[in-house]
Amino acid sequence: MNYPIPQPLQQEHEALHAELRNATQAGGAVGDAARALARLMHPHFVKEDEFALPPLALLQPLAQGAVTAEMADVLELTDRLATELPTMLAEHKTIVAALERLVDEAKRAERTDIVQFAHKLMLHAQTEEQVMYPAALLVGRFVRQSMAEAVPAV
Repeated sequence: MNYPIPQPLQQEHEALHAELRNATQAGGAVGDAARALARLMHPHFVKEDEFALPPLALLQPLAQGAVTAEMADVLELTDRLATELPTMLAEHKTIVAALERLVDEAKRAERTDIVQFAHKLMLHAQTEEQVMYPAALLVGRFVRQSMAEAVPAV
């Protein structure tokens, strides 16, 4: 089964990518800090797109009570997320440190647009940690439990 990342989340990621690309075009220390941030974020975004966010595609059908046998393959994604979550959270700490450096450099250069972007990205990281990753893990737990309950006792 294919699990497209919910469109609002996909669009938010695309907008953050675009703002980061713009920040990397800044000159001097601001551009250097933004490019360092981009190098950290790219592999992290790839992981999110591969296995952390796709399970969220099942939130709406599961909330409506639709559980199908085909949904069992989402467990591969949610199990991977559970395994890699400590690494992803550590990556967030590294990314936030790079964002703080970007904020410092952007303030020195009076680039309030980049300061605002950095704060938005910090909030996005918190949203992932407190909402999106836990929701994806709950999708896996709910699907696993539903599949176990669907198997008739012998």
